[in-house]
Amino acid sequence: MKKDNFIDPILLEKESFRDERGFFKETYRKKWFHDIDNSDFVQDNLSFSKKIGTLRGMHLQKKPFAQSKIVQCLNGHILDVVVDLRKKSKNYLKNYSYNLKGEDNFILYVPEGFAHGFITLEKNTLVTYKVNNYYSPKNEISISWKDPVMNITWPLTEDEITLADKDLNAPSLDEHNLNF
Repeated sequence: MKKDNFIDPILLEKESFRDERGFFKETYRKKWFHDIDNSDFVQDNLSFSKKIGTLRGMHLQKKPFAQSKIVQCLNGHILDVVVDLRKKSKNYLKNYSYNLKGEDNFILYVPEGFAHGFITLEKNTLVTYKVNNYYSPKNEISISWKDPVMNITWPLTEDEITLADKDLNAPSLDEHNLNF
């Protein structure tokens, strides 16, 4: 987990309890993250996407508003992608991809300094994520989801993807001055 004083993304699998009524699962417990990131997570975000192929990302915030995230898919299915943008990390520019499904109980921890995004692979997908710093519009960075430097392989073609204007028009990584 810890490498050269840098923490990589961590995928945790937690227990869920199922019966004929449905299921129960814990979605967060502070002690799960105590040795990873003992921050106070201060904001919860919820994203609902109606269509398959909704791509949200790639986003992060500049210091001093950088954020760690704890991500879960509550319903549906996403491919969650993060890219290490910490210049001193031995994994600088490495991307990581995770399949997260509402029926699973996987929880993804994303450290500060990673661009983050996801694409929906099922209709009516619901994603939640906790952050350890408040959203700051003036410190938000959007990077082109198809930037060749980040080298992300998305599971759908460009024609199958739906983007918000800010993501459709996001600049490339080299147009940003990041200080991670």
